[in-house]
Amino acid sequence: MIRKYFLTVVISLSTTSYVAAQVNILNATKVDEIGKQTDARIAADNDEPLAYGYIDERDILWSKVVWEFVDLNQKINLPYYFPIDTSNISNDRRSLFDSLMKGIRKGSIKNVYSDSFFTSKMSTQDINERLVDNRILGDDTIPYVISTEDIEGYMMKGLWYFDKRLGELKYRLLGLSPMGKDIQALGTDSDDGEIFEFFWVFYPETRDILHKSKVFNPKNVSQPISYDHLLNARRFNAVIVREENVYGNRAIADYIRGNALFQLLEADRIKESIRNKEIDMWNY
Repeated sequence: MIRKYFLTVVISLSTTSYVAAQVNILNATKVDEIGKQTDARIAADNDEPLAYGYIDERDILWSKVVWEFVDLNQKINLPYYFPIDTSNISNDRRSLFDSLMKGIRKGSIKNVYSDSFFTSKMSTQDINERLVDNRILGDDTIPYVISTEDIEGYMMKGLWYFDKRLGELKYRLLGLSPMGKDIQALGTDSDDGEIFEFFWVFYPETRDILHKSKVFNPKNVSQPISYDHLLNARRFNAVIVREENVYGNRAIADYIRGNALFQLLEADRIKESIRNKEIDMWNY
């Protein structure tokens, strides 16, 4: 009896939290009005991402570009992975991958690249070749499409720089890439577990669409957070896998082979050197 009562309370609280997160829930007179923004709400909301301030090149005293891997198996990074099942979720709550694909399909994200230097653009056909595989089962051809649950992480490219005018170390996200297993090998005997970059997007071009995609806020469900805010605030855990260097920006795995522990230690060394750069700028 106690267990049934506990489950009832939990379900009731979950339902209440879900309803509270809906737009116009308190002013709706019909179910169809739930989720629709009123004119007053639209006027009150500033539905644009906060613009970056202008940075003069002369104000950048020091900078370094790093590539980091965001592992979606880590608990702190789960907001970028969920929700997987969108049948019972409001339209503005989607995973990061679904939000990017929505922007690409609708044309909000006009440019997609095959590399992190944004030199080679990808067409719709190029993207489909990496995300869709037509598999033959008997007499039928069934397309297998990469979805959110197939994404295992994200590669982030960002710039750390010291702004001498403000006197502080700052970070600017430049690009990101969803990563997963090869679509041709996924679910087959040839699957070796290796993951690849599917495509790259220049982050400033994605800010509008990612600002409209909301992330569940466990501390206050009535105030969801946007992906744009989450990423710019660096609310994720990542491991540095590459830095700008004289050796052609080689990855850590290229000069420390076969030893995952030493690779993590090297990533921590690079991170600490970036952190210490701000301290070293000051004279006492």
